[in-house]
Amino acid sequence: MASPVAFAADDYTENPGTDGNGNHVVGPDYTIQPELTDQGNPKGKYFEFSMPLAESKIFRGDDDTLSRRKPVRESRKIFVYVPAEYKDGTEAPILVTFDGPSRLNLVRNAVDNLSISKDPERSLPAFITIAVENGGNDGKGSQRGLEYDTMSDRHARFINDEVLPAVLNHPDIRAAYPNIAFTENPWGKAVMGCSSGGAAALTIGWFRPDLFRRLITYSGTFVDQQDDDAPEEAKYPLGAWEYHSGMKLIENSDKKPLRIFTHVAENDLRANDPEETYHNWVMANNRTADALKAKGYDYRYVFSRDSRHCDGRVFEATLADTLVWMWRGYHAE
Repeated sequence: MASPVAFAADDYTENPGTDGNGNHVVGPDYTIQPELTDQGNPKGKYFEFSMPLAESKIFRGDDDTLSRRKPVRESRKIFVYVPAEYKDGTEAPILVTFDGPSRLNLVRNAVDNLSISKDPERSLPAFITIAVENGGNDGKGSQRGLEYDTMSDRHARFINDEVLPAVLNHPDIRAAYPNIAFTENPWGKAVMGCSSGGAAALTIGWFRPDLFRRLITYSGTFVDQQDDDAPEEAKYPLGAWEYHSGMKLIENSDKKPLRIFTHVAENDLRANDPEETYHNWVMANNRTADALKAKGYDYRYVFSRDSRHCDGRVFEATLADTLVWMWRGYHAE
């Protein structure tokens, strides 16, 4: 069994064990997991609102690195799902997902079905899901790239300081749940994303493990996609490639209190590119898993055969398992 983990100044401990840890292969055939379908269980409440970028103190849409050829959204949508099992007034665990709404339909079904499960080995806490739309476009010079591919705590601060308070203070949500609250326990806060959203998930936990400690990445962009003009280039010249290669941040840094799921597809982006491109997704994710293993992290790595970047079939065939593994051991204080 894994050793219990604790965070500073708190009495919280958990012991998730090692079941499901390590490297796994799925495919080439894929079937949706039953827990990710609508099984007729009680439904929670769904909310949607917008946050104008111009009102943000962190991502206003006017960064010097942005390209005029890559438009920025005027506002981003926030999608919130509060499951039926959530009790108003309790401090809820949360899952923040990127590129919202993304896989929110699958997550909603998973929490509806598994938060009422009587099987302690196949259940989920009644977490609230917040799906956050990106700021627009993709790659270097884009707002999405600035938010997701930059090696800093900026995105973590944006989620923690701006998005979460906006959810808690939204009038429609407050009307339905007058005493809604989120846990302050970082083990009760998960993030999930695919592609650059996956890189964002790892980066949020890496730079701010005091805020988020459960990280889910599919087809993670652990490559050199940080903007060439970003101030962070001075410290991390190869962007997220530095996690596993170059600086080898994972292996050469003190182990952080994180639980990490990673995935890559057999035919993921630029799978045949040579090392010197710093842009091979399969190479990057294989090396990330090797680094997590070498450092002794609680990690789970899935390699999906006969599949592509952010393949919807892979989500349907694995997300229930991923969520159950990710939240194993969690309990409210």
